[in-house]
Amino acid sequence: QVQLVESGGGLVQAGGSLRLSCVASGSIFSIISMGWYRQAPGKQRELVATITSGGSTNYADSVKGRFTISRDYAKNTVYLQMNSLKPEDTAVYYCNLDHYQYGKLRVDDWGHGTQVNVSS
Repeated sequence: QVQLVESGGGLVQAGGSLRLSCVASGSIFSIISMGWYRQAPGKQRELVATITSGGSTNYADSVKGRFTISRDYAKNTVYLQMNSLKPEDTAVYYCNLDHYQYGKLRVDDWGHGTQVNVSS
């Protein structure tokens, strides 16, 4: 079993910054990628940013230039630095882990989410 624990969410004013962290633990053989997704009230979950084990990154157009994803796979940890926050960034942010278990089964796991509120 895998556990993902997010932290760093909170309330900030527009233009402010926040850094999210996610620590993974459990039966992880190898990491394919880690990332962040978000879901706002009344909207579908959407990709925010991902990073592969090789360091390749992918960002949603809405956050390019403002958010930066990074990782420390030695600690099974992924970060999301969020700058120039906007009210439309308000959402629950979920950590994602795409990985192989020791039985070589590919599994996609999710954290419980952390709330980010950006006030105008």
